[in-house]
Amino acid sequence: MAALSSYSMPTEQPAFSFQNQPQSHASGGPTQHSFYPYTDNGGSTLGISGSSFTIIAGDTRMTSGYNILTRYAPKLFRIGGEGPEHAGAKIVLSVVGFAADGQALQERLDMVVKMYRYQHGKDMSVHACAQRLSHILYNKRFFPYYVQAILGGIDEEGVGALYSYDPVGSYEREQCRAAGAAASLIMPFLDNQVNLKNQYEPDAPQGLEKPQLQPQPLDRQTVEELVRDAFTSAVERHIEVGDGLQMMVITKDGIEELYSPLKQD
Repeated sequence: MAALSSYSMPTEQPAFSFQNQPQSHASGGPTQHSFYPYTDNGGSTLGISGSSFTIIAGDTRMTSGYNILTRYAPKLFRIGGEGPEHAGAKIVLSVVGFAADGQALQERLDMVVKMYRYQHGKDMSVHACAQRLSHILYNKRFFPYYVQAILGGIDEEGVGALYSYDPVGSYEREQCRAAGAAASLIMPFLDNQVNLKNQYEPDAPQGLEKPQLQPQPLDRQTVEELVRDAFTSAVERHIEVGDGLQMMVITKDGIEELYSPLKQD
């Protein structure tokens, strides 16, 4: 009898159904609908310019939340050149954020640069390409490309040029810049090693007048080691970065692509 008394007796009210919704939903009040087309696919990129070269690098992991969608999704793209292989290109664009927007932005900028070569019979300079990319991003400011872009190449004087962007087209030329999920981890390292922030002449006397070290262009071997150290450290501390390191070295002779593995856990 105790077991029988533990069951609740059936009631006269019908069970819930979508045809008989609760009064709070069926009262005819306003219902809010939302649309959010963006997602963050993780990953990080960085760029460092030298006296005669520019190096742009990025990891190859693509994520969605805690899921790894693929372990090889390049974030660096050649811009311009000839044909689908971009033969002879000397400009590289890196994009990180929403992968679909990054791909769309790369295709649009590549078309602009190739059309310029077709119409004018010469390659677009990296400075002109940087300004054109700013216009493309700004024209989409009301529904922006959800990406952080870094553009690199060699300027008219043969010096490495690096430009960083926000999603709506504001940009500046810098010596180094990190973007993406691990930017907050990588950028302080670059500020210390490349920009020499808060570093002073070691032999100068102590005091307020102690001169600060001025950043100088680094050699290629040093920059490559800094890039590898930055990503090796980032993958230890951020779950959205890893799998592989893609590095593109831009010189007056063209683009050299390097690849090395990173942690996959």
